[in-house]
Amino acid sequence: MSQRGPSGQFTVVVLRSRVMTPPLAALYILWTLWGLSWLAASLWSGRTVARPALRGEFGYRLLTFAGWVLLLGSAWVRRSDGVATPADKLIGVLWRLPTPLEWTMVVLLAAGIAFAWWARITLGRLWSARITRKEDHRVIDSGPYRLVRHPIYTGLLLGAIATAGLRGTVLTTIGLPLFVVGYVMKARIEERLLRDSLGDDYEAYAARVPMLVPFIG
Repeated sequence: MSQRGPSGQFTVVVLRSRVMTPPLAALYILWTLWGLSWLAASLWSGRTVARPALRGEFGYRLLTFAGWVLLLGSAWVRRSDGVATPADKLIGVLWRLPTPLEWTMVVLLAAGIAFAWWARITLGRLWSARITRKEDHRVIDSGPYRLVRHPIYTGLLLGAIATAGLRGTVLTTIGLPLFVVGYVMKARIEERLLRDSLGDDYEAYAARVPMLVPFIG
């Protein structure tokens, strides 16, 4: 934009707009696509025959919800010249990764989502958003379930770590441990239900396959 200066000459004025960086935009697009596709896939689920009392799920639900909000809420924006904005200061930006590392975090998120979807497809109609036992429930030990017992959570945790790494704020550093603890709690509650339902078959599976981190018992 140009404007006339005091001497009558025109001076070029560059307006530096605040923009969301491309890696951060890609991160939100990936999470949105995952959320919408996951919601649609919830229709592909078998009949539930047992579930724990809802009050027993309150703790992990609260932690995971808080984790999601802190990780993905209050998206910061950065001016095109890289100067911190008032939004940065409000939510406490702790670090800014170089652009190549930001894109690395996006790739890690995509890998986590792909891993979770691989697990979802492998599980088929035995999947449920809540902790449940489905009709004809059995031990699944193929696909990603050869590597970890809860590969959906493994994929989501990888995505959460990538999100916290890219955003680098006070809020995300608080949200990540809440997210991790919430999903570990959920996995442990599921384990109790599966051990009660599937008995020795699940005990044998759990003895040879780690819970969340491949190759680490």
